[in-house]
Amino acid sequence: MTQSAMAQENTAEFPIAVQMYTLRDFGDLEEQLAAVKRSGVQAIETVGTQDVSAEELEALLEEYELKVISSHVPLEDLKHRLNETVAFNRAVGNDMLTLPYLDEQARPTDAEGWQELGRELGDIASRLNEEGFRLAYHNHDFEMEVFEDKTALEHMLDAAGPELLLELDVAWVDRGGLDPAEYVARVEDRLFAVHAKDNAPEGTADEEGGFATLGQGVLEWGTLLPAIERAEVEWYIIEHDMPLDAEAVITEGNDFLRNELATLHDE
Repeated sequence: MTQSAMAQENTAEFPIAVQMYTLRDFGDLEEQLAAVKRSGVQAIETVGTQDVSAEELEALLEEYELKVISSHVPLEDLKHRLNETVAFNRAVGNDMLTLPYLDEQARPTDAEGWQELGRELGDIASRLNEEGFRLAYHNHDFEMEVFEDKTALEHMLDAAGPELLLELDVAWVDRGGLDPAEYVARVEDRLFAVHAKDNAPEGTADEEGGFATLGQGVLEWGTLLPAIERAEVEWYIIEHDMPLDAEAVITEGNDFLRNELATLHDE
């Protein structure tokens, strides 16, 4: 059996998911889930409720043999609609909520502000844990700003305590001016998932927000993937913010991750 064939045979167990934001312009929800299934990925991270009822989503998940491993939930929902959010996600078999983004007006401007936000999220995480749920935080580049020798993200995580986990977007870490592999090592004890995405060379792919298909950009995956594996990450979640061809992005990204991980595990 060739190495490529062995890689394909051994990839079903790799924990790869797709963030549904990548497919937001790819037809309706059923067409999006069909594309995920065609790509070979078996798990998704939702954007809230995907604008359907829990019953509708559950039926589509069953039809396309997919599972939800996380849901992106805005801060306002975590603060004011937590019970409804838990009920919806419990109904579709998901127990991980992830805060995906802070609007500009909600972003702290100093270390103390990030610590205060961390304590607030730690309290929410504790409430969720009582319901059998977990809470994670997804970064962009602005959390890489340094205050008092630590990034804003680290201030927040330290103040929140161990119940708040991290979904690390490695492309945004890179855009924030830090080395993603080194940063993974800093936060590995909190790492729930990575958003597996890539940056195009500077000044290119403007029509795609400067992002690239996974493995076709500037991130050094030969260094980054071993660091992520050492951190014992639970999920690799493929995402592209502005894809011209969303199905190609997730299919090629899945193939890249599977082959690279299979090779890494064989070494």
